[in-house]
Amino acid sequence: MQLLDLIIIYHSRTNGTGQMATAAFDAAKLHSQNVKIYNAEKIDFSDDFENDFLNAKSFIFACPENLATMSGEMKAFFDKFFYKAVDKIQARPYAVMICAGSDGENTARQINRIVTAWKLKLVAEPLIIKTNSQTPEQILSPKVISESDLQKCCEIAESLVLGVNMGIF
Repeated sequence: MQLLDLIIIYHSRTNGTGQMATAAFDAAKLHSQNVKIYNAEKIDFSDDFENDFLNAKSFIFACPENLATMSGEMKAFFDKFFYKAVDKIQARPYAVMICAGSDGENTARQINRIVTAWKLKLVAEPLIIKTNSQTPEQILSPKVISESDLQKCCEIAESLVLGVNMGIF
């Protein structure tokens, strides 16, 4: 089985995080064909997914901030898969991307606390893209992430793929 250079696990309600994860995936694919992306809401937790996840060299976890926490679907991913990965993926690099209305820090802390038990190595400060959505209408509306913010997502993915292939991570 060929190891994946990068696996991206994401969830998106209004497509902000979806745009971020897709940009990261597309950028990573420029440097490696061994990259996969999974929507946390649609993961079937089959042997194929388990093999992909457990054999990935690096990870990006991306989700929206909902009520100062990660989305329920992202939390459900961690709840369902957490113990399958304990003591199996330690020391591998990861990054976090958050699409937030105004803050995002608590969501990043939550993800970082969870993956600490997997003994992963954070290799970049969490990327928090703020949409400044504050009213119910703004919060629920589809998001458009700026090109400059999408470029930041690309840079994280490229850094992970190139770093693992160069032996930096």
